[in-house]
Amino acid sequence: MSTFLRTIEFLSLSLWLGSDVFLSFVVAPGAFRILESRDQAGTMVGFALGRMHLVGVACGLAILLARLVRTRTLASLVTPAALCVVLMILLTVVSQQAVSPKMAALRVQMGSIQFTPADSPLLVEFSRLHRISVTVESGVLLAGFVAMYLIVRELGMAK
Repeated sequence: MSTFLRTIEFLSLSLWLGSDVFLSFVVAPGAFRILESRDQAGTMVGFALGRMHLVGVACGLAILLARLVRTRTLASLVTPAALCVVLMILLTVVSQQAVSPKMAALRVQMGSIQFTPADSPLLVEFSRLHRISVTVESGVLLAGFVAMYLIVRELGMAK
């Protein structure tokens, strides 16, 4: 049972990190290269990001639940690895609930990001939020890599 639960932890974290890397380095750049307009690409990336956030939170909860069931102690939820996963969940929720909706509202107000003048206050605010979004997603990715390292280290120390 312990091996199965560890597998759930690794699989969930791997899926989350993999989806984040795939969206950041394949889907987003590809959408902006292939689609005819920046507005279409932004809409597609926004949609994918929203789905990735839902998957990420589900994976994070699965990691914590598997860890709790495997160890049978609440102390396992305050280890450095678990705290990294909690941080990932919190950053993801902030991005999904605070940053993404504001960006979507600005996108609607502008009508077209592509044709909005560069000095428009709406576009300036959108760009600021986009930088925040990228920073938050980078934080999720970094915390995930640290969590993976710590989980692997825990496994080595358990032997």
